[in-house]
Amino acid sequence: MTLRKSAAPGLHGSRGSALIVPMVARNVHGAIDAVWKFESARIIAGLTRMVRDVGLAEELAQDALVAALEQWPGQGVPDNPGAWLMTTAKRRAIDHIRRGERLERKHEEIAHALEQQSLEEGVDDDVLRLMFISCHPVLPAEARAALTLRLLGGLTALEIARAFLVSERAVAQRIAGAKRTLAEERVPFELPPGPELAGRLASVLEVIYLIFNEGYSATSGDDLMRPSLCLEALRLGRLLAELAPRQAEVHGLVALMEIQASRSAARTGPSGEPIQLHEQNRGRWDQLLIRRGFAAMLRAREAGGPPGPYVLQAAIAVSHAQAKTAQETDWGQIAALYGALVRLVPSPVVQLNRAVALGMARGPQAGLDIVDTLTSDPALKNYHLLSGVRGDFLAKLGRHDEARTEFERAASLTHNAPERAFLLKRAATGTTRLAGVTLGQAAERFLAREDLDAETIRSYGQTLRRMCLDLGAGTPLAEVTAGKMSTVFAVAWNGAAAKTWNRHRAAVRSFSAWASVDDLSAGLARKPESRERRPSIGPPQLDALWERPDTAPREKMLWRLLHESAAAARTALSLNVEDLDLENRRGRVTTKNGPVWLSWRSGTARLLPHLVEGRTRGPLFLADRRPAPARMPRPADLCPDTGRGRLSYERAEYLFKQATRSLDPSGAGYTLHQLSHSAFDRRRDSPAAR
Repeated sequence: MTLRKSAAPGLHGSRGSALIVPMVARNVHGAIDAVWKFESARIIAGLTRMVRDVGLAEELAQDALVAALEQWPGQGVPDNPGAWLMTTAKRRAIDHIRRGERLERKHEEIAHALEQQSLEEGVDDDVLRLMFISCHPVLPAEARAALTLRLLGGLTALEIARAFLVSERAVAQRIAGAKRTLAEERVPFELPPGPELAGRLASVLEVIYLIFNEGYSATSGDDLMRPSLCLEALRLGRLLAELAPRQAEVHGLVALMEIQASRSAARTGPSGEPIQLHEQNRGRWDQLLIRRGFAAMLRAREAGGPPGPYVLQAAIAVSHAQAKTAQETDWGQIAALYGALVRLVPSPVVQLNRAVALGMARGPQAGLDIVDTLTSDPALKNYHLLSGVRGDFLAKLGRHDEARTEFERAASLTHNAPERAFLLKRAATGTTRLAGVTLGQAAERFLAREDLDAETIRSYGQTLRRMCLDLGAGTPLAEVTAGKMSTVFAVAWNGAAAKTWNRHRAAVRSFSAWASVDDLSAGLARKPESRERRPSIGPPQLDALWERPDTAPREKMLWRLLHESAAAARTALSLNVEDLDLENRRGRVTTKNGPVWLSWRSGTARLLPHLVEGRTRGPLFLADRRPAPARMPRPADLCPDTGRGRLSYERAEYLFKQATRSLDPSGAGYTLHQLSHSAFDRRRDSPAAR
C-alpha cells in the first residue's frame, strides 16, 4: 500500500521542524477524525457480519482506529484510508476468532468467507443490516437513538451527550445497555424478512426523525435548535435512501427533513428568539436544500404505492416551500393533507397540526373547535404546544384573558428557554391589549419589530398606511372593526388582482394577531388565485410600445432590457452601475444562488450610456425622488451621487401597466413578467428554434 509521507525531505534537523511536526500531526489527526466519521459504519457493519456481535465489532473497529492514530502520524495517511482501516479491522477480527474456543469451526468459516468474498463486498447491505439492528424495536427509543449515532454516525459518547443535554455517563450506559440487550435477545445480523420489513423500516425512520426533531426543535436548553443533530439525521437519511432506493417512505422522510432544514436560518431572530413560519424571511430559506427536498419527493413518487405518513408530511412541507410568500400558502390543500395523515396516523399531535391548518384555512373558530376536543387527551396532558395553539386561536377571537392563561401554561410546560420567553411575551402582549393606543401608534410599533425583515416591513407598510389614511391614524385602535376594514378593502383593492388582495388581507390578519384585537380580516374572504400564465405581448403591441414618444428614458431603458435579456424584473432592477460591462453588453447581479450575468442587445446598448451618465456607483434604475428620513433604504440601495433610492418593483410594474392599458385588449395593462416572456416566445418561434 502506497503511503503519502507527512513531511518533506530535508526538514529534519532544521529549526522549523519542531513547529512543522506537531502541525503535521494535527493535520493527520484531523484526517483520521474525518475518515472515521464516514467509514466507521461500513467497518462496524462488515465486522458484525464476521463476528455476529455488535459490541465486539465496535471494539475491533476501535482497535483499528487506535492503530491508525499510532502509525499514520509517522508513516503518512494511506492513499485509501478507509480500506486501510477495513483491512486492519478484519485482521483483528480474524485474530480474535482464532483465539476463540470454537477454533476449528471458525477456521472453516474464515476460509470459506475469504474464498467467497472480501469484507468490503456487500458492505452496503451490511450497513443497512446495522441500521436495522441499531433501531431494533426491542430497544427503548433513547437507546436506539444513542446507538445509531454511535455506530452509524461515528459520534463519541461525549458528542451525543452534548447534543441531547445529558451526561456522558448516561449516554455510555444507554449504549452499553443496548448492546447487552441485542446480545441477550440474540438479534440476528440480517435484513428482516418481507412480512416484517415495513414495521422494522418504520422503526428506523422513527429513530432518524427523532434525531432530526431534537435538533430542529430542541426539547430543552438555551437554544431553539441544535444544528449538528439535524445534519447528522440528514446524513443518515440520505445514506438510508441510497441503501433502500425503492422505499417511498425513506425518500419521503429525506424530503421532509431537507425542506424543514432549509428554514433553519430564518427560524430565529437576532437574539435567538423564535420566528413563526408566517413571519419568516423566505429569502433566507436555503434553496439548495429545498431543491434536494423536491428531488427526494419525486423519487418517493417514482417508487410508487399509496403515500405513507412521511410522504404525506413531505407533501405538506412542499406546499409551504412552493409558496413564495406566507400569503400564498394554500392552507386548504395543507388541511386536506393533514386529513389524509390523520386517517393513517390518528395521533393527537397530528390532529393538533390539522387544527392549525384548518384554523388558517377557515378561521380561528374552526381550529379552536378541534383543539378543544384534544384538551382531555392524556397523551397531550403536558404538551406545551397544545396550550400554545389554543392561546393563539383565543387571541385571534378576542378572548384575551383566556389566551393569556394558555400562553402562561405553555411557557410553564416547555423546557426550552427561547420558546418559554416567546410564550411569556405573547401572554404579556395579550394582557396590555394596547389600551388607549391609536391605530397610527399601533401600526408604527408593529412595523418597528426587530423580527421583521425589510421586505416584510415594506409589504405590511403599504397595507397599514392605507388603513391609517382611510380610517384616520388618530382613531383609537379599539374602535377599528372588521366591518370598517371591509370598507377599506372595498375602496382600495376591490379591483386588485387576487394575489394583491390576499397579500393585504394576510397583513391585516398578522397585525390583528400581534395587537391582540378581534380579527380585522374576519369579513374578508380569501380570493382564489389563478395559476395560468398570461400570454406574452404580441409583436404589434411591442412595436407600438417602442414607438411611444412620451416614454421616460428610465422606463424605455428598463423595458428594452427586459425584452432583450428575458430576465426577471426584480433581477434587472437589482443591477448596479459598477457591475455593468458596457463593452460586452452584460451586467452582473448577485442573487441568493450566487452571481448571474444579464446580457442585452443593441437597443439596450444605445440607451444605457445616457442613463448612467455622470454616475459611477449605486442602483442603475433610480426612484423619482429622494427617500424620506423615516424610510431610508439600505446603503446598497442608495445612489451616492444623487441620494435617490432604487426603483421598486411595485412602482415599475405600476408604470408599465399604466403605459400599456391602451395596448392590452383587456384594458388591464400588461405586466413586466409578460414583457420578459415575450423574449422567450420570440426565441422559441424564431426559424433557428424550429
